[in-house]
Amino acid sequence: MNIPQSYRRRGLCRHRSAGFSLIEMLIVIAIMSVLLTVGAVGIAGITSGKSVASAVATTESLFEEARSIAVSKGTTAYVMVCNDDPSNVGTYLRRIVVGYKELNPDGTQSENIALSSKGMTLPDQTYFSQTFSLKNHQSGSGALEEKVIVASETVKAAYAGKYLVYEFNSEGICKTPGASFIVGSGARGMADNNPRVSGGAKRDFGGFVIWRNGRTSLFRSPDQMNIPPTVTTF
Repeated sequence: MNIPQSYRRRGLCRHRSAGFSLIEMLIVIAIMSVLLTVGAVGIAGITSGKSVASAVATTESLFEEARSIAVSKGTTAYVMVCNDDPSNVGTYLRRIVVGYKELNPDGTQSENIALSSKGMTLPDQTYFSQTFSLKNHQSGSGALEEKVIVASETVKAAYAGKYLVYEFNSEGICKTPGASFIVGSGARGMADNNPRVSGGAKRDFGGFVIWRNGRTSLFRSPDQMNIPPTVTTF
């Protein structure tokens, strides 16, 4: 089709190229990368905080469960934190179970320990803090008893091993009144006994004190847990 020269001079017929230039595309990609990075950091912080809060709330219910079992069965009950094998990233300082001493036919307590349930595993990147849980014992005693749970008819082999225990007697009284339970968000390699704080040394911790009557009181901040601003391992 021939287009008259007068139309061309007046600009009534124009051919415009569509699309973006290379520079425009690079600018858009750079902006998207920045937004994705900022969003990922924000989501990670939110998820981390929720993990610690969830772990504290669930663990408090396990302490109440242990106390109730001790009173109802008339025996010794435990909240037990796995510290068996540091190379096991799935259970070490993350598995928490409730156990109790089985009763003999005559009503006396056996040395065999049964598990009341499967317990819980702390959320990813959330760990029990041996260091600060022991430092914050209000009773002045920095020791938690360690027990070895053997595989038996009531304990599956996967749950056998060493545990740090919080103990309740048959009246529901905590054996170590003023004991503390503290968890934190961080990372841990297979060779690390203690987890490391991640996220720019952010102090993301939670926990509570267990009193003589078995009740608990939440810590309100890392400062209340005596966790320094420069903490690197816990």
